[in-house]
Amino acid sequence: MYFELTEEQMAVREAARDFARNELLPGVIERDREMKFPKEQVRKMAEMGFMGMMNSPEYGGGGMDTISYVLAMEEIAKVDASCAVIMSVNNSLVCWGLEKYGNEEQKQKYLTKLASGEWLGAFCLSEPEAGSDATSQKTTAVDMGDYYLLNGTKNWITNGGTSNVHLVMAQTHPEKGHKGINCLIVETDWPGVVIGAKEDKLGIRSSDTHTIMYNDVKVPKANRIGDDGFGFRFAMNTLNGGRIGIAAQALGIASGAYELAVKYSQERKAFGKPIAQHQAIAFKLADMATEIEAARLLIMRAAWLKDQGMDYAAASAMAKVFASETAMKTTIEAVQVHGGYGYVKEYHVERLMRDAKITQIYEGTSEIQRIVISRNILKGQLYIPMWKESMQAV
Repeated sequence: MYFELTEEQMAVREAARDFARNELLPGVIERDREMKFPKEQVRKMAEMGFMGMMNSPEYGGGGMDTISYVLAMEEIAKVDASCAVIMSVNNSLVCWGLEKYGNEEQKQKYLTKLASGEWLGAFCLSEPEAGSDATSQKTTAVDMGDYYLLNGTKNWITNGGTSNVHLVMAQTHPEKGHKGINCLIVETDWPGVVIGAKEDKLGIRSSDTHTIMYNDVKVPKANRIGDDGFGFRFAMNTLNGGRIGIAAQALGIASGAYELAVKYSQERKAFGKPIAQHQAIAFKLADMATEIEAARLLIMRAAWLKDQGMDYAAASAMAKVFASETAMKTTIEAVQVHGGYGYVKEYHVERLMRDAKITQIYEGTSEIQRIVISRNILKGQLYIPMWKESMQAV
């Protein structure tokens, strides 16, 4: 078992770290306070190749593995979790899904622009009555012969107001339940696409979150991904990979807060010595470091399984639920280490604490992740093959 990164992976991590410190850190507090979309920063992320990292160079992507993507996500999220989720959605949910399941015409028309960062994509699954229960799609796509007539509302859409393309899940055959759902590629400037107001959120405030309405939008049949009724499987399979990205975002938030706590605790003195030398603080740092490293290993394992073409559904769920809960605990403790200073925006940790909470909710709540994990356990589909072999031997 080897834990060493390749030279290419280390180079990606260093490039992302430098970019985050030099390009994202300046103005991050202002963007959070004003809910200002980081347009210029996203443009520069595209120039760096961060918007389609796992896609083939044939379609404008970076041709990198999932581990490289995770490393870059962590470094970006350490500084600006809003930029990290913009990057995650475009990479994991939009570009990866299009390359994996789209046809050649769709890849040439849409993926090349999305993977290069020329365009931005959004993934439209959640609805007012279909959050964790993604099977209850009320958005409809009525088959009109050579096109679908799309009607419905989607909630909590990241990149909703700034994206050029939406991947929209909609019900075509209600009598078939989730097997009647299709995924349609919708261009945001088409007639009938209405962008609602930007949500005023607790955290990741500069990311673009909107409600989207579709009113009699004509979507060509050529814009359906996969066979008729493939939409729900497309969404679930794509979300398995998306959870790795959000787990990496959560890891970055936790790591960023931890690093700030370590630095502050070595500078701040109380009772004649740095507070890091007091057991109460030292033990907090020890717990933070241990849980962060455990989260990192879970994420890397999930990324490795994905790169090997193996089943990673349970692994990604484990990584997301543990990393997101680690992010929440770590950021709360980082605020505590900073004392009163942790409660003001200047020291960044209060923002990281607010950003952490959403990682327990979007792309599948912690409760949904536990359902995924428990189902795999009960089916005997453990995500580490050697465990299964050992249990059979016993």
